[in-house]
Amino acid sequence: MSKGPGLFTDIGKKAKDLLTRDYTSDKKLTVSSYSTAGVALTSTAVKKGGLSTGDVAALYKYKNTIIDVKLDTASIISTTLTFTDILPSTKTIASFKLPDYNSGKIEVQYFHDHATLTTAVAVNQSPAIDVSATFGTPSIAFGGEAGYDTTSGRFTKYTAGISVTKADSSASIILGDKGDSIRASYLHHLDLLKKSAAVAEVTRKFSTNENIFTVGGSFAVDSLTQVKARLNNQGQLGALLQHEIIPKSVLTISGEIDTKALDKKPKFGLGVALKP
Repeated sequence: MSKGPGLFTDIGKKAKDLLTRDYTSDKKLTVSSYSTAGVALTSTAVKKGGLSTGDVAALYKYKNTIIDVKLDTASIISTTLTFTDILPSTKTIASFKLPDYNSGKIEVQYFHDHATLTTAVAVNQSPAIDVSATFGTPSIAFGGEAGYDTTSGRFTKYTAGISVTKADSSASIILGDKGDSIRASYLHHLDLLKKSAAVAEVTRKFSTNENIFTVGGSFAVDSLTQVKARLNNQGQLGALLQHEIIPKSVLTISGEIDTKALDKKPKFGLGVALKP
């Protein structure tokens, strides 16, 4: 693959991940293992309120092919097949769920030194089509994405964005929701290893004249422990702690509280990911 501008979904992704990834009020246990045949097995159990769900996933890599199959407690089988370089500089992803035979989708990604193009088509009688394009370099990139419903003959979405990335920082602006919202974010790494960072994000919804300002950060206490926190202007405060119990096995404790609510009861989540 080329070292081009990346996918359109990568614009603003680092800042978004720092503000949202691993924050949860659920209780989650993940156990992973690897067979001698090279199959990665992952079992996940989640308890949200009084509802418990789970799934078992198997992932197998063979040359340029990745096979990912997951069975959940609702008896839904999700399968994703990824093929790299069937054609030069391309990645093809086919996914479907059983027993929903109309859930199939095929996506083709093309990577160039100065451009990235993607096309995704649903495999059914009235397919939805999603396309995206990104142009530029790893340092500066701009692009857009659009979704089209062949049944109604209307666009379901169109989004545009630009990002600037430096060695210790990245910034992005995304115009989304068919032009009804704009989101600007800035992330700055605080150390050379990029384990600690600060981030700020501003989102404006034009139709409701609503502004949301969020700040957050992550800090590496030591080589095994990471803490994160976030706060927005609506009073939502979240924090989490991650600690590597044994190599590749991580304990995550997270919590969130509405500081403006009359009943300031915090919500807590617990996650454990065990890997050999």
